[in-house]
Amino acid sequence: MVKIADIEVGEFPLLLAPMEDVSDPPFRALCKKHGADVMYTEFISSEGLIRDAVKSTQKLDIFEYERPVGIQIFGSDIDSMIEAAEITEQAKPDIIDINYGCPVKKVACKGAGAGILQDIPKMVSMTSEIVKAVNLPVTVKTRLGWDEKTMYIVEVAERLQDVGIKAISIHGRTRKQMYKGESDWSLIAAVRNNPRMHIPVFGNGDVDTPEKAVLMKERYGVDGIMIGRASIGNPWVFNEIKHFMRTGEHLAPPSVGQRVEAAIQHLKMSLEWKGPVLGIVEMRRHYSNYFKGLPGIKEHRAVMVSTMEESEIIAELHLVARKYEGFDYRSMEMVEAVDVSRASD
Repeated sequence: MVKIADIEVGEFPLLLAPMEDVSDPPFRALCKKHGADVMYTEFISSEGLIRDAVKSTQKLDIFEYERPVGIQIFGSDIDSMIEAAEITEQAKPDIIDINYGCPVKKVACKGAGAGILQDIPKMVSMTSEIVKAVNLPVTVKTRLGWDEKTMYIVEVAERLQDVGIKAISIHGRTRKQMYKGESDWSLIAAVRNNPRMHIPVFGNGDVDTPEKAVLMKERYGVDGIMIGRASIGNPWVFNEIKHFMRTGEHLAPPSVGQRVEAAIQHLKMSLEWKGPVLGIVEMRRHYSNYFKGLPGIKEHRAVMVSTMEESEIIAELHLVARKYEGFDYRSMEMVEAVDVSRASD
């Protein structure tokens, strides 16, 4: 049984990656329903929390059904990060996670997220101070390094463990790579196989099929896998992986009707959590992902993204369910790209 501190998270846990504008409470609820073992929130700005900014404080919302859940924070100033961690602790998550992996320019170029990979002593010092400031388990999400010349992750992971983190998730790319090329799990394996490491090591990057999950588990020996982009429009991916690992067989892909049901549930929870305006607007990015590859879906999506009326969107979704009843996703190649314009995993 894998444990983060004293928290049991399963024999081979599948973690939902923190993704900006994606892994909010409505989306996390769907992923939990479909097999995710550990949830992480969208990353939250330490400066936003300190200033009590509405957008930041709202992201502290967590619910009992999604436990164990970690709240992820990011920032470049150590004192601000300590204060943000203390504020986060009051929200009573199970875990506080530090974002040392976000490659987005507006974050990294200010020394936060993956930007701190250019200053490892500061990274270690910040982590140490946060661990000392809170009573919850602290975990870290990071990358292999800033660029191909600074991939010091084996040493970095050990130093972060030594100052008290309870687990580490590693994305198999450098910040310079962003999301280009293939992720390299060999250094993640090197962290896991370091005889001095005794905390869980989770791998992240490019796991989008059950076969890849099995490969990463067997070839690289990680303690679990963090999944981000592959879950967008496909919260079923967690149970699909678990079923394949258990049986060697694939679950049938969700039908159009099941996709419609999930989209309606997502919409209703989004409205409840975000209100009638943001709840409608911020759902718009998800419709193409739920129905990617479905021929002729664009005309229906155009209706869904051009109205502010919940009833009209749901009516259009029901129309999609009727129109494509019996459609077999296995009969065609998925060709539409997932909308990940603001997501990071």
